[in-house]
Amino acid sequence: MGFPALSILIFTPVTAGLLILLLPARRQNLIRWSALAAASILLILSTFLYATYDRTAAGYQFLEEAAWVPLLGVSFHVGLDGMSLPLVLLAGLVVFCGVLVSWNVDDRPREFFSFLMFLAASVLGVFCSLDLFMLFFFFELAVFPKYLMIVMWGSQRTREYGGMKLTLYLFLGSVIALLGVLAIYFGSGLQTFDLLALENAGFSSAFQRLWFPFVFFGFAVLAGIFPFYSWAPDGHVAAPTAISMLLAGVEMKVGAFAALRVGIMLMPEGARMWAPVILALATINVVYGAFLALNQTDFKYVIGFSSVSHMGLVLIGFATLTREGLLGAGMQMFSHGIMTALFFAVVGMVYDRTHTRELAYLGGIARKLPLAAAGFIIGGLVSMGMPGFSGFVAEFPIFMGAWRVAPLVAIISVLGILITAGYIFIVVRRVFFGNLPVEMAESVSPLILQDKIVIVMLSIFMIALGWIPSLMTTTIQTGVNRILILLGGG
Repeated sequence: MGFPALSILIFTPVTAGLLILLLPARRQNLIRWSALAAASILLILSTFLYATYDRTAAGYQFLEEAAWVPLLGVSFHVGLDGMSLPLVLLAGLVVFCGVLVSWNVDDRPREFFSFLMFLAASVLGVFCSLDLFMLFFFFELAVFPKYLMIVMWGSQRTREYGGMKLTLYLFLGSVIALLGVLAIYFGSGLQTFDLLALENAGFSSAFQRLWFPFVFFGFAVLAGIFPFYSWAPDGHVAAPTAISMLLAGVEMKVGAFAALRVGIMLMPEGARMWAPVILALATINVVYGAFLALNQTDFKYVIGFSSVSHMGLVLIGFATLTREGLLGAGMQMFSHGIMTALFFAVVGMVYDRTHTRELAYLGGIARKLPLAAAGFIIGGLVSMGMPGFSGFVAEFPIFMGAWRVAPLVAIISVLGILITAGYIFIVVRRVFFGNLPVEMAESVSPLILQDKIVIVMLSIFMIALGWIPSLMTTTIQTGVNRILILLGGG
């Protein structure tokens, strides 16, 4: 089996979370540094895995397998391919940045950082799982810490509502997906949850067409698919900054990845039948989500609805079932994850210093926080799909794939870029430029070192991928090739 890199990756945050809970509550600095140490291990290890993946051999690598419940065909089976590997890197990066932006949390930091570690373990477990039971297990593991972190550390005005809404929506999606998971297990006749075995189970066309929507749409609730999207902006806005970064930056990709891994890859005939429905719903995501973002007056709600819009592009890429669309969707998951994590980080930095998110009461913040303004503008250019940034590299192949199978979808979705430019320009002008309110002239403190590290790190990734897309597209292409084989050549 070799070095158990993925076991270490998954269980490091679990161990760290448990150890942090055992630390005395008064040792706040030790708690913070312990969380940072664990997050640093995740970032270093995820970067190592990404760098050492053999792109020539492709396929699933870093494999580990151990029987867990043999009687039911359940095993701890993990591995990474070209689609999941960038998401593991994304998770490591966002968790690391989430710890840094939460450095000054002084309300029960022990519990805060412990729950953050458990959430990280859940995300990494989904991306690494090659056992359907384990994938669903890790998928569900995130519900409890997400709810607690929103209602305990979230916005005073909306945390109860946002936390409960998020939990109920995601629970509904999980129940629907569970029905599909059970159907796959019993329908395969293999008495195993092993995803690699299930890929070759030979499900009948009728079976796939019946059960595909249960799995795909059940998991896609977490991806914010229309009409089950409204939990996302409310949940993101109610959550503390680090959890907003994880929810929008990584958790929504967990839903999209699970829908791809279990839905499209196990039931390609079902995917072909339901692809027009997914295309239609995802197109609504893109345009309607952008319109809703354009009409918000709360800084954080703008970014919340923006996430719904951009996740629509990921789902469009999946539904094209083409090489270009799938490649763009894989790239968009990483690009959007980095972009939206930076957006929410900057929103948190501004709110912590001004104590308001209302666009009407903000202005001129660039004078006090020039690096935050620069970071947000870079994220905005990514969001608009400007050449030279990762958003362009991600969105252009998606539109190519959409044009190949449904030109009208491509035409309508492109309108989302125009609307995105509108709300990005409005936010940049109202928040960062113009006149700085008199009452904020002395109260807006400079960014701390941790905030600066977050902005610079995330910005570098978005720029580097824009200029050297092969840093990631080569990896994702190996995963796309596997999907196309399962689809019968696409």
